Amino acid sequence: MSDWPDGWTDEQGNRSRYGRGSADARPEGARVMPHVPPGRAQRPPRQRTPYDADRGNGAPQGGSYDSGYSDGQIYRGSGHRQGPPPPAPGPQPPDHGPRPRRRWGRIVGFSALGLVLVLLVTGVGTYFWADGKLRREVDLSALEDRPEAGEGTNYLIVGSDSREGLTREQQQDLHTGNAEGKRTDTMMLLHVGSNGNTMVSLPRDSWVTIPEFTGSESGNRIPEQQRKLNAAYAIEGPWLLARTIEHNLDIRIDHYVEIGFGGFANVVDALGGVEMCFDEPIQDENSGADFAAGCQQLDGREALAFNRQRYQEAEGDLGRTQNQQEFLSTLANQAASPSTILNPFRLYPVLGASLDALIVDEDMSLWDLRSMFWAMRGAHRMNIPVSDPGYATSEGSAVLWDEEQTAQLMDQLRNDERVTVGVDE
Repeated sequence: MSDWPDGWTDEQGNRSRYGRGSADARPEGARVMPHVPPGRAQRPPRQRTPYDADRGNGAPQGGSYDSGYSDGQIYRGSGHRQGPPPPAPGPQPPDHGPRPRRRWGRIVGFSALGLVLVLLVTGVGTYFWADGKLRREVDLSALEDRPEAGEGTNYLIVGSDSREGLTREQQQDLHTGNAEGKRTDTMMLLHVGSNGNTMVSLPRDSWVTIPEFTGSESGNRIPEQQRKLNAAYAIEGPWLLARTIEHNLDIRIDHYVEIGFGGFANVVDALGGVEMCFDEPIQDENSGADFAAGCQQLDGREALAFNRQRYQEAEGDLGRTQNQQEFLSTLANQAASPSTILNPFRLYPVLGASLDALIVDEDMSLWDLRSMFWAMRGAHRMNIPVSDPGYATSEGSAVLWDEEQTAQLMDQLRNDERVTVGVDE
């Protein structure tokens, strides 16, 4: 629709315009404005805001712009949906923000911290309790002419026939007899090193040189003599035994561990017994062993009888040492199983019985004891190399070591090398 009066044309208007770039000096005539119905008066344009300026990417050319104002109507076909209307004037309710969530992370964190503290206190308490029960009674520094220390750690493990703390009835039940004094039923050298752990049994009937020694307890000077190995313990206890082994094997003993009859049986009972499997029946009237073939759970009394029996073994004392090694390895594996370690009702009785039963050297720590126990589980087991198991002596039949192979074995242990002596390649 043209805004010019009827009868006017655009061409005429261009010739007679005033003030629109025309050179005509006459003023412009009146214009007829379009009629606006009542009640539809145009809304005054809204004042331009910086927000409107930011929307100028799509504004029309020539300086005009879209104010963005809407009466709440949706203009169809525009492809543009208007946002929600502005909030009504007046006071607004307070905004408290999002609802607070339960602080589960903090609860879990405090619970974990509490558990760690409980475990820490329990662990520290257990350590001091166990350390206080350890009987450190053997001073290895009293030994004379000791070999130089080698690589790795060497433990001398001794099972004595001590009847300390046993009543007469218990001695009869355990078939220990009532002999006076103390002797050794078991002697093992356990080497713990970086090239594997090795457990070497030393038969108690081994024929050795007992060197000169000044008694740690008696103060008497012990003369050099040729005797069975277990005689050294009977003469002057752990000190002369360790001195004799160092002298004959030329290897330094770093730690000493001893357990008696009663203590051994108590440890097995605290553990709930140890399962052993036998290829054939075992019967020995002297030790009280009486087992059928097959697998069975041995209690403390039965375990002691099995470890002491030797008369049925074809190899005598050498066969018994193999049984002892097998039993100790099985016991160590069962004691280190999760069913024992993770069960405080079993762990603490086993710890208590073990610590009460052991006599160790003065430098033994709980960590050293744990290392020894752990190494027993998978150690390579062997007897000392023997040249004559029935060597005739003034004290009867004895076991004579193979000097050449024994020297080679001790060199490998001393230097912490892989053991090849007695190992089938």
